[in-house]
Amino acid sequence: MTKRWGDKRYYSLDYYVKKHCGEKLYKIALNGGMSCPNRDGLLGDRGCIFCSAGGSGDFASSPALSVHEQIVEGKKLVARKYTGGSYIAYFQAYTNTYAPVTYLRPLFMAAIKEPDIKILSIATRPDCLGEEVLSLLSELNKIKPVWVELGLQTIHEGTANFIRRGYPLAVFDRAVDALHKADIDIIVHTILSLPHETREDMQKTITYLNTKPIQGIKLQLLHVLKGTDLEIHYRNGDFTLPTMDEYFSILSGCLTHLREDIVVHRLTGDAPKHLLVAPLWTADKRQVLNKMNHYLKEHDIWQGKEWFPS
Repeated sequence: MTKRWGDKRYYSLDYYVKKHCGEKLYKIALNGGMSCPNRDGLLGDRGCIFCSAGGSGDFASSPALSVHEQIVEGKKLVARKYTGGSYIAYFQAYTNTYAPVTYLRPLFMAAIKEPDIKILSIATRPDCLGEEVLSLLSELNKIKPVWVELGLQTIHEGTANFIRRGYPLAVFDRAVDALHKADIDIIVHTILSLPHETREDMQKTITYLNTKPIQGIKLQLLHVLKGTDLEIHYRNGDFTLPTMDEYFSILSGCLTHLREDIVVHRLTGDAPKHLLVAPLWTADKRQVLNKMNHYLKEHDIWQGKEWFPS
């Protein structure tokens, strides 16, 4: 089988941005100072079962800083490992469309007008994309590319209820349709090895997403973080997490079933070491990615292999 994505066996984000932007882009995590309907009492006050107090934005800057100040700080943090001058502004913490448009417009505009920002990426929930928000995103998308990252995690309603996702699959479907109609790129967050899900369950989520007009995916290994309700279940022995090789095997099954034009933005993920309870083998991200790439080559794993001609 010939190489399709440089030296990778999947359509990586690095390959995509170099192809479409002509250079490597580094992502700067931002905090827009918003909350989440799973935290402010609208749907609940405890968040999703796996979510830390930082609302998935543990690597983002302080919301007390302006967007410009956060970007400047973010550049300094990555200066040792990134010598380029182009970035993705990533609103990561909590739900980044969970506010009135009068609040969102100056926030997003401040990021998108920074000359070094080439792409605006916004993490949110499918149930927080009203018509006014969609109109704003469409407007911004005409200035610079806008990506919307939707936290789906799984298509299985039983698991979704267990993790307290807070919305049914039909809401996700409507959000995808609306974003696609607005010509906005969609990146879907999934979590692999959620409690009691089988490999077949995970692959069904991938197969379902293949039918949707999405452009990207994040394949995130489940992390157990301190202070979460998931930690209680884990310490009670209610579920187990895969070893490194077991995860590579699970991931391989998902990759071979993944539509080959979908950009893979993440293959494992990481967590702040002071919060990580399990799996501890994920703490050294560089080592994990090196071993993962070796595993994919050793086992001849390719994204979309199920659809490649023999």
